[in-house]
Amino acid sequence: MRGRHHYAIAVRKGNNTTSVMSEPLGSYTQKNRILRLPFIRGIVALGESLVLGVKSLQYSANQLMDTEGEEELSFWEMTLMLVLAIGITILLFVALPLFLRGLVAKILPGTLWRNLFEGLMRAVILVAYVGLVSFLSDIQRVFAYHGAEHKVIHTYEAGEELTVENARTKTTLHPRCGTSFLLYVVMVSAVLFSFLGEQTFLMRFASRIFLLPVVAGVSYELIKASGKRQSFLFWRILSWPGLMLQRLTTREPDDGQLEVAIVALKEVLNLENNKVLPINKQEV
Repeated sequence: MRGRHHYAIAVRKGNNTTSVMSEPLGSYTQKNRILRLPFIRGIVALGESLVLGVKSLQYSANQLMDTEGEEELSFWEMTLMLVLAIGITILLFVALPLFLRGLVAKILPGTLWRNLFEGLMRAVILVAYVGLVSFLSDIQRVFAYHGAEHKVIHTYEAGEELTVENARTKTTLHPRCGTSFLLYVVMVSAVLFSFLGEQTFLMRFASRIFLLPVVAGVSYELIKASGKRQSFLFWRILSWPGLMLQRLTTREPDDGQLEVAIVALKEVLNLENNKVLPINKQEV
């Protein structure tokens, strides 16, 4: 769970205890006014989310290692995993759509339609990838925790007490979800790249990589605006595809998973409201 100034991670261990780790975010957007400007803040947020995601994965993986009596993951092991993940992402969402674009280049009339086809393929690959991994039992458990996160956030935003009973009644879908952000990235990139002229394969590949910060900045502003303006029909329509994709990336959580999500959110709220030093690690 992430607040404005702190974040907390809660992990249910094999001995049925919950390990909690919390730290200050130290966000660059809080230190520099320029980095809080629209579009720029989205680029910064993407980088910070990547760093926070790696730290969260390392902490949760090390909790598992500790339970099973194994050595914790080293910095280099985590670095290798990150490099592999980035490589697979580039292969699936940059190289493969460009390859498929090349296959139909002689059929589709004009650069605009070819670029739009590339964007469509990127969206299809995203949905297919999420759909395929959702069959894995471990991923299903991850998606259930994802659903628990959303239910608990909805409970907090509704002003209700953070209890399992209240959270259980909430939906697993949320308009500000990272899954929706990914779909915004796909849609914005399809529109942006459709205006690029004819290029060689290498030029197209490089432009997709180097324009990613621009795409991320625009996508961040869209998801931020849609999350605040769900009372307007236009923004609900714009949010709908991302919410539908969340039906694949979330599952109904059990009560134990809701308890873990509540522990993480309460830790963040405690730090945000009381401004106390974060608890680096504790067993609940």
